[in-house]
Amino acid sequence: MLVGLIAAVQTLNGQAARPRIAVGGILHESNTFSSVSTDLADFRGRSLRRGPEIPEEYSRSQHEVAGFIQGGEENGLDLVYTIVASATPAGPVTDEAFNSLTSELIRRLEQAGPIDGLLLALHGAMVVESHLDGDAEVLRRVRNAVGTDLPIVVTHDAHANVAPVEVELSTALVLYKEVPHVDQRERGLHAAAIMAGIVKEGDRPVQAIEKPPLLYNILYHDTNREPMLSLVQEARRVERENPKILGVSVPVGYQYADVPQMGPSVVVVTDGDRDLAEREAERLAAMMWEHRKAMNLDLPDAAEAVRRALAEPNGPVVLVEMGDNIGGGSAGDSTAVLAELIEQDARGFVSAIYDPEAVRQAAEIGIGGDFAFPVGGKTDSLHGEPVRIRGKVKLIYDGKYVETAIRHGGRRYLDQGLTAVVHAEGSTQDLPSVVLLNSERHTPFSLGQLTSAGIVPERQRILVVKAAVAFRAAYEPIAGTIIEVDTPGLTAVNPSRFDYRKVRPDLYGLR
Repeated sequence: MLVGLIAAVQTLNGQAARPRIAVGGILHESNTFSSVSTDLADFRGRSLRRGPEIPEEYSRSQHEVAGFIQGGEENGLDLVYTIVASATPAGPVTDEAFNSLTSELIRRLEQAGPIDGLLLALHGAMVVESHLDGDAEVLRRVRNAVGTDLPIVVTHDAHANVAPVEVELSTALVLYKEVPHVDQRERGLHAAAIMAGIVKEGDRPVQAIEKPPLLYNILYHDTNREPMLSLVQEARRVERENPKILGVSVPVGYQYADVPQMGPSVVVVTDGDRDLAEREAERLAAMMWEHRKAMNLDLPDAAEAVRRALAEPNGPVVLVEMGDNIGGGSAGDSTAVLAELIEQDARGFVSAIYDPEAVRQAAEIGIGGDFAFPVGGKTDSLHGEPVRIRGKVKLIYDGKYVETAIRHGGRRYLDQGLTAVVHAEGSTQDLPSVVLLNSERHTPFSLGQLTSAGIVPERQRILVVKAAVAFRAAYEPIAGTIIEVDTPGLTAVNPSRFDYRKVRPDLYGLR
């Protein structure tokens, strides 16, 4: 067992010692409908950092771990870095990967010496082969190692499917408020401030959770618009105006996990006032329940969406391929929209496709060579057939770039793997039709994905993003029109496309 020492009562050379707070994280959003499991290799590379590598990777980012780091400095906390691991959303995490990462986290905690608390970044929608709630299992194992008294302040994504047991196992739970997630660093700062209040001021957090029986459809997760806008504003107001309330979170949940805890939540943290926490959680959950009346699913299919885009005078038009939302765990190689762009002879489009085989083919052909190869539709049978693209190889590069702005995901150093840029038939210098081939699935959260490939997005007529809402922080400022498209796939917007067996049967919007 680790023994937590409250450093405020220690002395070192006659002065109060700074509290020693461990920092760690294991983050994954798991799509249980995916046949592609997430193994240890998916967590390696830049997504797995240990000890001093953690501040090197995260301190200049917009991630919540960056908030932990900044918050530690501002609140006089000595941070002890353990392990931070993440992987691109996909299918459930293998037992081998989960056990390895969790064991290493605990081992590093045990080797850290006396600590006074733990700041722990978890996604909140991790599913493991043997555990329907991977995040709760991380907390169980950590609690078994550190004991019941050590303060553990946990951060979660706004797409967390929070189970009541996580509220029981954590000291305080802080979730992103914004979708797109532009407040990750802010939430890390918030978590560090709560920790400082515990170890330096004697705060004693208590928590309450409410889960309205609702599938909060991803089409309505944008917190810059109603119905979520008003609820997030109210959560911020309550936090700001009531000093007894330490945190208010209103996560929308993650609909692509067939697990009992799937759905939105309200989590309220107060300083010792359980009745207040419960009252506010119930009130805000009632507000969220009313949102069901505003949810309507009526989106064009790929053919109609492309027709609308071609008729739109103001560009660029952003076509949102909802069924292949990489950030939701989908394949990244759907051809639903690309096939229609080719069929309708569209010009001036950009479409990114995950296809390592096609990248290798383009690399063998070389820059300036003729490309004629089927792309996409190779991961499974859910995302369309491969589409033969004819054109010229324009560029081959390593796919790495740096994002300096505040963007969903919070990462600064990004990598889409070896990448090929192909200009399809009909391209001109002024208006190329671009197929961007990636060897790693890459979420379209940053325009750097395009600009690093020499693409000027503002000059294109059509931009295809495999996303849902998260892309908006980057793309909305340059978009003339945004059209969400109802395409099939692992992240299809309509829940009726899925066979749910483990979720609460009473969820409104499930059918």
